[in-house]
Amino acid sequence: MSIPLTRRQFIVRTSVASAAIGVGLSAGATTFKHKLRKAMIVGEVTEATLQPYKEAGFQGVETTHICPAEEAAKGRAVAEKLGMRVHSVLRGWMEFNGEDPKKVEEGLEKTRLALRAAKGYGADDILLVPCRVGGMPMPEAWEFELEFDPATGHVTKVAAGDNSKYSAYIQAQNRATDTSRKAVEQLIPLAEELKVIIGLENVWNNLWVQPALFQNFVSSFNNPWVKAYFDIGNHVKYAPPQDWVRALGPLLIKLHVKDFKLKPDGHGGEFVHPRDGSINWPEVRRALDEVGYDGWGTIEDGGLPLAEFSKRFDLIEQGA
Repeated sequence: MSIPLTRRQFIVRTSVASAAIGVGLSAGATTFKHKLRKAMIVGEVTEATLQPYKEAGFQGVETTHICPAEEAAKGRAVAEKLGMRVHSVLRGWMEFNGEDPKKVEEGLEKTRLALRAAKGYGADDILLVPCRVGGMPMPEAWEFELEFDPATGHVTKVAAGDNSKYSAYIQAQNRATDTSRKAVEQLIPLAEELKVIIGLENVWNNLWVQPALFQNFVSSFNNPWVKAYFDIGNHVKYAPPQDWVRALGPLLIKLHVKDFKLKPDGHGGEFVHPRDGSINWPEVRRALDEVGYDGWGTIEDGGLPLAEFSKRFDLIEQGA
């Protein structure tokens, strides 16, 4: 049963609707409980570097500039002056599966420097890729069918059928899991002291290539100072990003935002600008909201004006 509106009620409701449209809400727009904060990657943190990002609507940055904590603190002050944040430090590749103990220790020390820099910047975390494997037969991205022991994280099978040709890869995968876990465990006391999270990321390093296995590896630390730094574009060739998001859930600490366009047969493809590829961004956005992700998304891309990247991020954030 419908009740006719009085003239006053009609005017009030119309005014409210008009106000909603004025602030960017439209009929049918998705409302999310959690926010995505917009960032891009920069090098040295200076006012001249940050100003264009500020003007384009970015709220913060992730820096590749690893420096003494005192210098990082100056970068923090610059960002805060502009109303921005240095939210993360990109440490990147390490070789925690290396055969040479001295090189492993060098990698640990580089990571400690990154943690201290992050503290100076006021960042939440560092991005760390523990290691990579390669140079042996392994399944194509679309051929992976992993089986593993949840207690150890050791893989027992990587593809359908006879896995004997992948024995070297399976051995390398399991060794990388063990050595990376040992290395990261050595870093946890410093991370806890500094209150900086170690965000583990996969970057086509041929390890932990399906959601359940990566979730198992990250959760095996059972420690609040070790989380997952998830790159949305890097994982498209293995499984839909929304599946990764839902598998990782509360383990997610940060996101890298880029896109990947699969070939028509789903076998291989290429990186493209956000929203130009095969990612179902509305579904990814829904998955992020479902798991309670409220945090930063850092565009890892170039070649477009900053204003265009900012606009595309806003559409992703809105679930469009």
